[in-house]
Amino acid sequence: MGVRKKQMAERIKAEKKKVAFAKLNNCPTSPRKMRLVADLIRGVKVEQALAILRFNPKEASRKLEKLLLSALANWQAKNEDANLEDADLIVAEIRVDSGAMLKRLRPAPQGRAHRIRKRSNHVTLVLGSKNITEN
Repeated sequence: MGVRKKQMAERIKAEKKKVAFAKLNNCPTSPRKMRLVADLIRGVKVEQALAILRFNPKEASRKLEKLLLSALANWQAKNEDANLEDADLIVAEIRVDSGAMLKRLRPAPQGRAHRIRKRSNHVTLVLGSKNITEN
């Protein structure tokens, strides 16, 4: 491996060490309902985001709280020597995408049927430090 290539690979590796992410796939909640809660914590410090999710009455907040704790654990696994309080982590990115849709039929008047769409979603949460997201 050349010198420049090796330096570039080490720089990319160092940048990836500062970022941690977690994914939640096929969550049986409508993406619209999940986005309402996700918008509350986007760009917020991790400690404040955990407090927001813990005291929010929506069901989606319980799932996002668990996902945020998983992302924190992933960050700690990458940075074993670093202190969590000194890291100044924020929720750099949170994305809620539509997942698979279960289609069901519900009886309607006069022999007709209405389609019920049971939606699910995929959530991707990325943690980063304050100075990385400013660049």
